[in-house]
Amino acid sequence: MTVDVLAFGETMAVLRATAPGPLRLARTMELGMAGAESTVAIGLSRLGHRAGWVGRVGDDELGSLVAERLRAERVDAVVVRDPDAPTGLLLREQRTVDQARVAYYRTASAGSRLRPEDLRGPLRAGARVLLFTGITPALSDTALDATRTAVDHAAAHGWTVCLDVNHRTKLWTSREASDALTPLAAKATVVFGDEAELDLVGGARALLDKGVREVVTKRGADGAETTTAGGRWSAPARPTGLADVIGAGDAFVAGYLSALLDDLDQPARLERATTVAAFAVGTTGDWEGLPTRAELPQYGSGTAR
Repeated sequence: MTVDVLAFGETMAVLRATAPGPLRLARTMELGMAGAESTVAIGLSRLGHRAGWVGRVGDDELGSLVAERLRAERVDAVVVRDPDAPTGLLLREQRTVDQARVAYYRTASAGSRLRPEDLRGPLRAGARVLLFTGITPALSDTALDATRTAVDHAAAHGWTVCLDVNHRTKLWTSREASDALTPLAAKATVVFGDEAELDLVGGARALLDKGVREVVTKRGADGAETTTAGGRWSAPARPTGLADVIGAGDAFVAGYLSALLDDLDQPARLERATTVAAFAVGTTGDWEGLPTRAELPQYGSGTAR
């Protein structure tokens, strides 16, 4: 069945210290899950859209955790169970309110073994929007092949193709990222990233010249900006208490895509994106604090300019 947005990538189990400080001193840990693409899918589902996600997990308890929580959030999850590789793991320590450190245990994980055939069924089923990030193609050659397959299929079938560059320096170098992502970005409809990430794929002007319709610059506490061939719009970040900045960028993308699916204009897209991001940074966890559609008006009706 057709979904509004199809995303794919790796979702890992997370062990998070329950109190700030060095991980070695933690007395208790919380078990959860995290993944950029699945966070966006959850955000969209809570906002009333039909979101799909595809990924591999191990045939283990952590894989079951991922599958069950995604389905509990009403994400149309196609979870491929890999009997030969474990579910990836992320350890997280909160050093201060605004500084967290993470350690990844994802080498040879099930999620890194994503391959084109894992996506064939969901791609055939169809979607209005394909979301991919710069994380997935960095995981392995097969994951890069899967990304290329998905982008080519979506572009050929007239889907809106969205790239969140999301450069992870622990996975690959800037040169490697640029070489792999620049040709993929040229096939996108919307590209998200901070200024440095956008420069990795040529910069806003070059992307627009190649046919990208919208380039969205994420500026964190300084808000965000959308650039198109017809103009530029900006919006400030929403004022909110700061609890946890991890996942804010993914929440922003979820809000923006929600407004795009609702056919709102660029200022309204930025408004919803910054609102959803404000919910995310005001609560602990990558996706746990993402709002429902009914909760959006709690942040008022701020206006992009």
